[in-house]
Formats: sequence, C-alpha cells, structure tokens
Amino acid sequence: MHRIGYLLPEGFQVMALATQAVFELANLVADQPFYAVETYALGGTARASTGLALQAKPLTARSSADTWLVAGTIAPLAMPAAPELLQMLGKAAVRARRIAGLCTGAFLLAEEGLLDGRRATTHWYWAEALQQRHPSVQVEADRIYIADGSVWTSAGMTAELDLALALVEKDLGADVARSVAHQLVMHQRRSGGQSQHSEMLKLAPKSDRIQQALEHARRNLAQSLSVEELAEAANLSPRQFSRVFTAETGQSPAKAVEGLRLEAARLMIESSRHPLEVVARETGFRDRRHMREAFLRGFGMPPQAVRREMTASKSALS
Repeated sequence: MHRIGYLLPEGFQVMALATQAVFELANLVADQPFYAVETYALGGTARASTGLALQAKPLTARSSADTWLVAGTIAPLAMPAAPELLQMLGKAAVRARRIAGLCTGAFLLAEEGLLDGRRATTHWYWAEALQQRHPSVQVEADRIYIADGSVWTSAGMTAELDLALALVEKDLGADVARSVAHQLVMHQRRSGGQSQHSEMLKLAPKSDRIQQALEHARRNLAQSLSVEELAEAANLSPRQFSRVFTAETGQSPAKAVEGLRLEAARLMIESSRHPLEVVARETGFRDRRHMREAFLRGFGMPPQAVRREMTASKSALS
C-alpha cells in the first residue's frame, strides 16, 4: 500500500481534504486498493479556517508516509505554522518518497527550506508574497501545479484536485486518472503547465455589448479583428466602442485581443505538437516572429521555452 499522509496546520483550508476523494476513487478504479490515507496534526487535533474541528493522528518525529500532502491556511502570513510542526515536517520529508504543498501549503514547505532552489507555485493571490519571503524559490505564479523532482506544489482550491490526479496518473497510469476525473465530474484534467488565469475573467467586462465583442474576438482570433469589426459586434460606433471598452476593461481593444491570442496560442502549444508557424496563423499573429515578440512581452519567454517547459512537466509524470 502507498501511504498518503495529510499534514494539517491550525487554521487549514478544508478544500485540501476534498482531494482525499481522488485517492478513494483511485482505489475503487484500480484492480486492488493502492492508497492508504491518514491525516496528521500536532496533538492529534486541528481546526479548519471554517471552524471545523478535526480529529487526526498525532504528528510525531516518527510519523511517516510515502507521500505527504501539506495543507495551507487562509492567511499564511498572518497564521504562520508552529515551529514544532515545521520541524516534524522536515523530518518526515526526508523519509518520504515525495511531498506536496497544497495551495498555500507551499509556504510551509518554503519555511522548512524544502523549496530552496526549486520551481514552485501557489495560489496566485499569494505568489508574490511567497517570492518576496523566499527569494531562493523560483515561484511561477500562473501554474496549475508544478512537480520539481520529488517536491510538488499546486495553485489554489480546485488546482489541488489537479495535483492529486497527477499523482494518481504517475502511480497508476493515465487510464485510472482519467476514470477518476470522470467520476468526479471534472470537465478536464488540466496539466501542470496550464495557467491559473483566464483572459476573459481578467477583462471582466461589465456590459453585454463588450462581452459580445470579446466573445466574437475569441471565436475569430485568426481574423484581423479591427476596432471597426469589434465595434460592429458590440453594436457601437468605433469611437464609442473604444471609449466604453477601455473604461470597462482597463485595456485598449488591441491589447485585449493580443491577450486572448496569447492565451489561445499558449494553450495550443501546451496541448498539441503543431509547428509554431501553424500556431501563429491559427491564433491571429502575423507570423512566428510576431508571436515570439508577443510572448516575450506577455510571458517573459519565447514560445519554444513554453513548449520545453510543458515537455519537462509531462516528463515529470512519466
């Protein structure tokens, strides 16, 4: 049996416990039970940020698991982990096959030095704070999850389920993980390289007219998408459209369209083997060079680096 140990700090987020369903269903899908799940806390009890009190196994220097999943708290800076818990975490990590920080659980791993020199992610809201507090960690704020050797970290909330599914895929194969995702009614198993962010959500238009224009743009990225074309989709004059669009989204139409194109191109690079020339054409960039310039502005890296990063992420699961 592969032992999964959940480590719960005081004030933990209950969403971390939802990932236990992934391992429960994996046991049902697999030919025979593979996972044994235990929950640990200092003194044998922990209270969630919602007030839920949970009985757990007492965390001691002898506590062990093959995989440790470390839950985060709702406010990692205001609620630092107890020094004793961090000390136990360090000892447990040495004996484990791998360890994962769920959401802001990355802060606990970082405090104990387990992320030094490694790539890591966390909830986007706390990513900058993690980087500032731990400059030796290479924080990638827009990842769903990251596996750097035996140390894993995830973004917030539902990304914890993605990480758990990735662990199942590594242990039991893609078919089992796919079946578990289906039983959880998860729309899609997202790979670790995918972004936490959505351009449409970031733009957050307030009116239906601007939403219509953005939907038109997203459906027709390969077209030129001039201001006149977008204005027509919004049933506004070009001058009116530009003024209203900028007021509602905080961006010019051209900047917003570039963001949508970048998002689509990145997803296409991450999920397919299409040549970059094809990706550029399908997502509306003039050519491969134009797309490269946009990637450097938007992501700080060229398209080739995004593809290499995705390849490395997939290799970590194989």
